[in-house]
Amino acid sequence: MDNPIRLHWLDPRNPRQPFPSAQLALRDPNGLLAIGGDLSVTRLIRAYSQGIFPWFNPDEPILWWCPDPRAILVPTEFHASRNLRRRLRADDYAVSLNRAFDDVLHSCGAPRLRSRGTWLGPEMKAAYAELHRHGFCQSVEVWRHGKLIGGLYGVSIGRAFFGESMFSRADDGSKIALYWLCRQLAAWRFEMIDCQISSAHLLSLGAVEWPRDRFLARLAQAVESGGRTGVWRFDLDVPGGREHLPAP
Repeated sequence: MDNPIRLHWLDPRNPRQPFPSAQLALRDPNGLLAIGGDLSVTRLIRAYSQGIFPWFNPDEPILWWCPDPRAILVPTEFHASRNLRRRLRADDYAVSLNRAFDDVLHSCGAPRLRSRGTWLGPEMKAAYAELHRHGFCQSVEVWRHGKLIGGLYGVSIGRAFFGESMFSRADDGSKIALYWLCRQLAAWRFEMIDCQISSAHLLSLGAVEWPRDRFLARLAQAVESGGRTGVWRFDLDVPGGREHLPAP
């Protein structure tokens, strides 16, 4: 008889409870490590700092993951296709950091084809909004004629950025957001963007797969390095024509 699945239970009353070793994560489903707990700022910061992230559907218990291998995008290694480079050179868009965090969060949680389902439910949205208020969650927005056409959001700790979700309402909207995020993170000497689970789309943009042990070792160094908290703003010369940004 096969051994029963054993998952570590997290006490929702104790946000400082240690997570189990990532080596105890299941192989199938890949990376499932623990169940329960809460989505407090304290627990989320502890989780992300150790390469662990929550992923669960609404009305289900909180599930915590650390898959092997891990999809990683080094900011200096973003790959832009010829068509994307053409769009990036155009003057018909603007980008911003944290100008519309709530709108980006809502857009990322909207139902979409070929998505991972409805995992970004009210509980998760509230948790990331709280992380944003504490300076640990950031959004990138792409605008055209005052309308939001793409964006992404993620968690930032030390010199690591943990990409959570992105969306597009126009061709390459999310890719433009990711490109400018990579440019800014490279200027700030960030080590990595954790993309969590690999896909053909991410690989086409320059992401690579790292074994979990390598990822965790590099992450520990990045987390210990000085990072940036608070509300980020671009300090690069980014597209920002007033005709494309929304009214203040």
